[in-house]
Amino acid sequence: MARLMDESKFLQNNPRLGIHPQETEKRAAQVVIKELEVRSSGLLAYSTKAGGPLIVEVGSHFDVVPAEPEQWSKDPFHLTVEDDNLYGRGTTDCLGHVALLTCFLRELGRTKPKLKRSIVVVFIAAEEGAEKNVGVDKVLEKGKLEEAKNGPVYWVDSADSNPCCGTAGAISWSLKCKGRLFHSGFPNKAINSIEMAQEAMGFLQERFYNDFPPLPEEGLYSFTTGSHMKPTQIECSKGSFNQIPAETTIHGDIRLSPFYEVEDVVEHIEQYIKDLNSELNDLETHNRGPWSKFVLPLNVQVQDGELRKGKVELNWMGNMDTFKLYAGIAVKLESDGHKALVQAFRESNDGPAAPLCSCDGWNTPRLGGVRH
Repeated sequence: MARLMDESKFLQNNPRLGIHPQETEKRAAQVVIKELEVRSSGLLAYSTKAGGPLIVEVGSHFDVVPAEPEQWSKDPFHLTVEDDNLYGRGTTDCLGHVALLTCFLRELGRTKPKLKRSIVVVFIAAEEGAEKNVGVDKVLEKGKLEEAKNGPVYWVDSADSNPCCGTAGAISWSLKCKGRLFHSGFPNKAINSIEMAQEAMGFLQERFYNDFPPLPEEGLYSFTTGSHMKPTQIECSKGSFNQIPAETTIHGDIRLSPFYEVEDVVEHIEQYIKDLNSELNDLETHNRGPWSKFVLPLNVQVQDGELRKGKVELNWMGNMDTFKLYAGIAVKLESDGHKALVQAFRESNDGPAAPLCSCDGWNTPRLGGVRH
């Protein structure tokens, strides 16, 4: 783990900030391979090439979230151990897991136990989505996870959270509201796209929560929240402060309980948009004053290309295949994988073990107590 931590400075990854791992995370992969290496021959000591039981393929690497050293009381790019506390970038997400599983593989190769099941360990790269031809999508494309479909799957990446046996799915969207640009001194001649966006969001949320309320099953799995739809970013067309903008776009997502179907939600949201555009006059009942309108009266002159009636456009940030890939999952509590995890907690904690039903709102499906 200390050797991995020493590489973490070069593994920082945040594509939105233009930060990418050096050598596409290869530095961490080399640490893992070296741990399983016979120095004299260069072969993997515990691999099938060296007569061992481990089938080893190197095709993916590892990264960490960026860290600002001046904001840390300890060196974030070096493992510091104080009593039972570990300090450093990647101790929980995710170099600590890499170290743990590497040692686990080494022990399997050394002791060669007789197993009832094959064990497949996959280290995934390109989590942030900026890299190409690497990561879980490539692993799936090459069929490397086919064998795993026959048994329990654990995703070891529960940084600072409880083991999870269920999670919500994620559907990202954007909402563009189109109005009419005009001087802010004459709101009666403009269609204020910002106000339209506010009202449209409220309209959609009201319909959504009526149609997709919390379900009893979510309580069984201890979900913190039910399904929810909300904005996360907003932007409007640029102009001076004394202009009412013609366009405003809201970005957001839906975190959907695994007990609802993605197709059903998409169909409902698209119908909401149709109803919204046909009912713009009905939105003009809230506290925006008497001058703000989303449909301009006929005595207001508009130029060619300008709107007399506002318009709301929905854009899904992905297709149905993508949404299904990121759909929520709830583990079968009677499954072998979940039972094994419960038993492991019972043995390691010397106490009764209740079903591991803690769940979160991440977009990555989870099985058997941790992410799948």
